[in-house]
Amino acid sequence: MDMNLLGQRAKQSSYVLASLSTARKNEAISKIADILQESVQEILEANAVDLKNARESGIGEAMLDRLMLNEKRVNDILGDMRKVVLLDDPVGAEYDSRVLPNGLKLLKRRVPLGVVGVIYEARPNVTVDITSLCLKTGNACILRGGRETYNTNAVIVKIIQRGLEAAGLPAASVQYIENPDRAYVTELLHLDKYVDMIIPRGGAKLHMLCKHESTIPVIIGGFGVGHIFVDESADQERALDVIENSKIQKPSACNSVDTILVHKNIASSFIPKLAARMTEKKVRMVCHGEALPLASSVAGSMVTEGKEEDFATEWLSLCMNVTIVDGLDQVIAHMQKYEACHSDAILTNDHANALRFVNEAGSACAYVNASTRFSDGAQFGLGAEVAISTQKLHARGPMGLVELTSYKWIIEGDYAVRS
Repeated sequence: MDMNLLGQRAKQSSYVLASLSTARKNEAISKIADILQESVQEILEANAVDLKNARESGIGEAMLDRLMLNEKRVNDILGDMRKVVLLDDPVGAEYDSRVLPNGLKLLKRRVPLGVVGVIYEARPNVTVDITSLCLKTGNACILRGGRETYNTNAVIVKIIQRGLEAAGLPAASVQYIENPDRAYVTELLHLDKYVDMIIPRGGAKLHMLCKHESTIPVIIGGFGVGHIFVDESADQERALDVIENSKIQKPSACNSVDTILVHKNIASSFIPKLAARMTEKKVRMVCHGEALPLASSVAGSMVTEGKEEDFATEWLSLCMNVTIVDGLDQVIAHMQKYEACHSDAILTNDHANALRFVNEAGSACAYVNASTRFSDGAQFGLGAEVAISTQKLHARGPMGLVELTSYKWIIEGDYAVRS
């Protein structure tokens, strides 16, 4: 593949997209969604090939779950795509306007980034999500999915390009690096002449590769150890419901909980209840310190003794740490030590503790009495999401339309000159 040619085509397409009206962009997204809907069987057949190859290569269950598509999942993905049409277009929005003492009128106007490069693993839904969000914001995109999703992504992008052409837009507005050779990832990371932002969606190794290799700005995120602190004032039965949802609603998701921190004053009553609920749901508990006998007495073989390094593990499966803490001081220290940066929660009926938790947690998404599984663009009302950022510059948490824009200063004077 000629990556420079790919970059040139993307840049030229971005100029076309940046000039489109909101109506034209919405028409294109709707047209693509319609053509994808007509091609569901074609997509599922390609996905079946990828699933077969993935199983034969020994890929784990968490990755298989991320890779797998069925008719419901495809319909949900397209539903999110159509929701993007209904969202406000941030491009062209003006804000922070003011008049300076010298008479100059200043304002900021939102503009597209230009070309976005996205590198991701076994998530074919990302292909559709990125397409809709980039088109809505007037950005072209270059996509590079994982080897395990090759057939699914190749088919989806070809269908998307048919939709783009049917809408009268350049097919190169959405391009895919079909060659699985990792050398092309490195080439993409060096296309700073054409690409304006890199967004990796995958594990820590992928993020570190992009961070260290890229000559283009990189949005870091999508991974992180998730915590839930059960305070002594929490409603224990309702806390169990939140923990269950946070762990089993989609265990392979980056916002599923990994570590449960239980206040020492309720540990003897709460941990056996937790063990019973998690055993019923087939969740393995890695217990630390005094949590071990409390859980083992109920859950038996579903409990193993934890090691220090387990606290740094993003499980992405039906497994989680359980430990006892003295209170919020220890909770905050624990989360700082293990770099809590994604989605973390406190379950409490103490307003002061809730306020302190959200103020001191370093998380992109800090929850009070709610499941961590809500960290999602669609759930936050953003439509689809391009990624979940865990860095502190430009964007944090689920990234939707606004996060795919920059701004320019607009300055108006009356033939003004600087004195």
